[in-house]
Amino acid sequence: MENRGLYCEKVYLPSGWAANVVIEFASGGEITAIRPASLGDDLPTASGPVLPGLPNLHSHAFQRAMAGLTERAGPDGDDFWSWRQAVYRFVPRLTPDDVEAIAAQLYVDLLKGGYTAVGEFHYLHHASNGAPYDDPAEMAYRIAAAGERSGIGLTLLPVLYAQGGFGGAASEAGQRRYVCDPETYRRIVENIAEVSRAGRRFNFGIAPHSLRAVGPEALAEAVSLVDGLDAHSPIHIHIAEQMREVEECVAWSGARPVEWLLENAGVGGRWCFVHATHMTAKETSALATSGAVAGLCPTTEADLGDGIFPAVEYLAAGGRFGVGTDSHVAVEAAEELRLLEYGQRLLHRQRNLLLPAGSQSTGAALYDLASVGGAQALCRSIGRIELGAQADLVVLDGVAPLLAGKTGDAILDSYVFSGGSELVKDVYVRGKQLIADGHHRDEKDITSDFAVVMERLLADES
Repeated sequence: MENRGLYCEKVYLPSGWAANVVIEFASGGEITAIRPASLGDDLPTASGPVLPGLPNLHSHAFQRAMAGLTERAGPDGDDFWSWRQAVYRFVPRLTPDDVEAIAAQLYVDLLKGGYTAVGEFHYLHHASNGAPYDDPAEMAYRIAAAGERSGIGLTLLPVLYAQGGFGGAASEAGQRRYVCDPETYRRIVENIAEVSRAGRRFNFGIAPHSLRAVGPEALAEAVSLVDGLDAHSPIHIHIAEQMREVEECVAWSGARPVEWLLENAGVGGRWCFVHATHMTAKETSALATSGAVAGLCPTTEADLGDGIFPAVEYLAAGGRFGVGTDSHVAVEAAEELRLLEYGQRLLHRQRNLLLPAGSQSTGAALYDLASVGGAQALCRSIGRIELGAQADLVVLDGVAPLLAGKTGDAILDSYVFSGGSELVKDVYVRGKQLIADGHHRDEKDITSDFAVVMERLLADES
């Protein structure tokens, strides 16, 4: 089938900025050529500087419906653990139709925010009473349908939630939509794998929720399960997000969470350690050299009061990272990168800290590191404009006042540190334009469906 393409006056390649370049891509969305433009080209013209789309490696889609609804402290104060109880009170009202509508709206918002792929850490499996649906993967299918409707690149990561706490503690009533016995979880993962292989445009992996929710035996069984289906699929896990979790892990095992996982789980490049906020210097160095990716979610970590990841030390040790929006209190790629750097500035009282040796631009460095790390964590050929990669492209607004007169890395510095979704003009996923002039092709209907769900949910709450 005939190739398609895009003429780019300015484009950010792995080698740096280039001018007057044509990107050609096949019908399946793979980049087949990157070449100088010629007089005979008859191709659409990008309306501004072109970047590789940023991967979003960590999402709980349904939590987008809670954005702005948890900003009131109770009489005893508020922290991560009281926030978690608010989640437990919210999730019983969500139907499969609700979850699909919420996820579709979220994914449109993510595309408009500069993300072209998302890793869905999906743990809302069962009906409100905790019983599995006739097909236990029903809720996962709804996530896949939302991904298909929005067009975003999807990595579906069904979560194993096997227990309520370290040492096999009983689960709480609020967790009944999450908790799976081994057979139910096996069916969910196998069914998702079958649908993925049948031509639906998503890939899959697994997500043992955390060491507090998945004990050693269940963790080993989950890894064995996915290895039997696809030995190259990603494995994501929440780890060391809160100090209470660290303390309980030490009481249970004598080791800290990151320490225990690195010593006992055969960690390598397929793994993504989500948050990893609270680590010793030894753990930080060990994670950096393990080949795994740290999945950082600065806006959610700030919202929940988690703490600040030791990014300066981690990068100095050669660590890899990507970013995600987690609970989706914010949905802009630039905002996650900006807050990641700003958190380090506040901690160390210095500027331009996450700048590897030899780099000149903090914005470009952050974008490069998060693109490559995110692509690795999602096991997708994305995050770079190069031959064989998917044509996942973000086109910035070439006439935006913020970018006036800017060239080279000043474009990325301006986008990351002073811009956001207002600079995202057009977005392509697998070579298909999904966002045009700041709007999604199906935005009106998707937004209408979401509004109906939210009006009902908030009416029920009142």
